[in-house]
Amino acid sequence: MKFIDGLPRFSFFTGKGGVGKTSLACATAVKLAEAGKRVLLVSTDPASNVGQVFGIRIGNQVTAVPAVNNLWALEIDPQAAAQGYRDRIVGPVRGVLPADVVKGIEEQLSGACTTEIAAFDEFTGLLTDEALVARFEHVIFDTAPTGHTIRLLQLPGAWNSFLEAGKGDASCLGPLAGLEKQRAQYKAAVDALGDPGRTRLVLVARAQASTLKEVARTHDELARIGLTRQHLVINGVMPEAEAAHDALAAAVVRREQAALANLPEALRELPTDQIPLKAFDLVGLEALRGFFGSSSPAAGAAMEVARPLQAPTLARLVDGLAGPGHGLIMVMGKGGVGKTTLAAAIAVELARRGLPVHLTTSDPAAHLTDTLAGQMEHLSVSRIDPQVETQRYRDQVLASKGKHLDAQGRALLEEDLRSPCTEEIAVFQAFSRVIREAGRKFVVMDTAPTGHTLLLLDATGAYHREIARQMSGSGVHFTTPMMQLQDSTRTKVLIATLAENTPVQEAAALQEDLRRAGIEPWAWIINNSVAATGVSSPLLRARAAKELPFIETVAHRHADKYALVPLLAEEPVGISRLLLLVGSAH
Repeated sequence: MKFIDGLPRFSFFTGKGGVGKTSLACATAVKLAEAGKRVLLVSTDPASNVGQVFGIRIGNQVTAVPAVNNLWALEIDPQAAAQGYRDRIVGPVRGVLPADVVKGIEEQLSGACTTEIAAFDEFTGLLTDEALVARFEHVIFDTAPTGHTIRLLQLPGAWNSFLEAGKGDASCLGPLAGLEKQRAQYKAAVDALGDPGRTRLVLVARAQASTLKEVARTHDELARIGLTRQHLVINGVMPEAEAAHDALAAAVVRREQAALANLPEALRELPTDQIPLKAFDLVGLEALRGFFGSSSPAAGAAMEVARPLQAPTLARLVDGLAGPGHGLIMVMGKGGVGKTTLAAAIAVELARRGLPVHLTTSDPAAHLTDTLAGQMEHLSVSRIDPQVETQRYRDQVLASKGKHLDAQGRALLEEDLRSPCTEEIAVFQAFSRVIREAGRKFVVMDTAPTGHTLLLLDATGAYHREIARQMSGSGVHFTTPMMQLQDSTRTKVLIATLAENTPVQEAAALQEDLRRAGIEPWAWIINNSVAATGVSSPLLRARAAKELPFIETVAHRHADKYALVPLLAEEPVGISRLLLLVGSAH
């Protein structure tokens, strides 16, 4: 494996949820430790369950892994770090400022940006703790800070004075106020990240066009701030030999090979490794030791799932959605779970039933919606371009808030407006123009894919509070977007996920965030399920068996209603394939 050769002291694995960062980090740690190196494995991923992988409890202190000599582990809980961080900032003003102001500050510090910065606060402690570093030859992190976080920390000038002057809208800058460590320590940490002699960044992806595009974006963002020496690992590649077993395996191989042949330009120059798809779960030492080998599924164990699993179809969910004849339907979830496809499938099925539908998408690829436009009675399609909307929003804020700032203040505001929250807020503003139509037709949305949806909803929440304040006592009847989202008779929120560990955990966290904003999800959709299709490939049968406990968890623990959507041999583009996805008897 190229990414392990000459591995420097620090290594960070980065990639979106569910690509296998934790498995890769754990397997790398075991390989190095068994080669006689002293290794510390650090997890900051709330869904990572490193302790579960090794079958021991690991907390916020360096813990020896008994089964592997030379290996220690440490879990940083970013949520706990963020809470500690909020308490440090909010503690001193509690009881001093009015309660609603304090609540507003807490809300601003409840987004993903705060968690990111709090986690980086912890990274910094480790990267600059010389005594700790001296004990280990390798320190492996199973997540990495985003380019946005690193840029914020690199900015010159005092954040505190910027915040005190109230010039920033405290979206992402609020969290910076509570940074305890000295600027010199952050500089040392950022320098360590940028030094290829000390740090290697490993980008982890799957062999899917959308995931590879996202990784290319991450690469560009990190390269722009000087972190250019990156490695690429493409995990879970279907072995070509499986194509002989059945049509679905052959289609997956074709699709993956096409994605690899069309690797984004930015990734082509990187040293790249491919790791074949495994039939087994990466829990326990034997599985980790076998991670870098080829995969040989235990065919016997998986025989029970040769026939498709009987579960509610998307058509069943659409029966429930169609009842009122109009309303807002929002498909939410992390990137890569197929929200755009599912939103299009629901829209097409509603239109097929003769109901008026407006599908609005923020899908930058838009190849899916291009195949629908003008093709179907009762269906109109509009596209919101996140880049255009975000630029419009940035310009608006810079023109108003940035007017009287000095150069340093303006640089801070500009960086703040590059945050993922900004894109969500801008896209949501554009979406809310369309929401009004939901009183007379169906409006189906595939919301912004950053999954950081809560901040976007906070934005409408703040707007909601402002309107409520202005209108109170005026006797005028009014509704805000937030009130519409909270009203389950007018809005149905569908959470999309995959039958895998990390995606289910991430979807459950999204559900909790929505509940915090007073929004109760209506149903869950488990997409791209192998268990929902009939397969004869030994590897796919083993994968189907692995999905069952996660389908069970969604059905019995998380969702009131759910639907299982099969993995199709062909990409679901075009009306007839989208209807196949729905599973209706059309």
